[in-house]
Amino acid sequence: MSHTTFTRTLFLTALVVLTLTSGLWADDVSGADRLLCASLEATRCSLDGCETKDPVMWNIPQFIEIDLENKRLQTTAASGERRATPITTLVREDGHIFIQGIEGGRAFSFVIHEASGELNAAVAASETATAVFAACTPLNAAE
Repeated sequence: MSHTTFTRTLFLTALVVLTLTSGLWADDVSGADRLLCASLEATRCSLDGCETKDPVMWNIPQFIEIDLENKRLQTTAASGERRATPITTLVREDGHIFIQGIEGGRAFSFVIHEASGELNAAVAASETATAVFAACTPLNAAE
C-alpha cells in the first residue's frame, strides 16, 4: 500500500469514526479560550443546486484551531498548511459563541453551542454558499 493510499485510508477511517461519534467527540467548551474543531460534513450550494461532500474535497481544513482570546482561526501544524484568518466579530451570549469575518472574497459565520461543542458554519462567496458541520473540544481549560 502506497503512503498516499495509506494516508487517505487512515483519514477516511478517522472521518467515519468522528462522524459516528461526533456527539461523543464534541465537548463542553464553556469558558475555553482555545478550541480544536474537526469538520465532519459540508454542503455547497449554487444556483444549479446543492451537493454534500467530505469537507477536504473543497479544501476545507480537517482541523481548525479557534483562538478566541486573540480572535484568530488557523489550521493545525499537522495540516502542513499555514492558513490563518482574523475574526472580525466574536460574541459569547446565551451559551453560544458567534464568530464572523471576511477574507479572500468570502464572508463566514460560525455558531458554536458551548455545552455540546457542536459548530455550524456558513461561508458565502460570489456564486456559492457552503454549510459546514463540525465538532469542537477545548485546547485548554478555563482558568
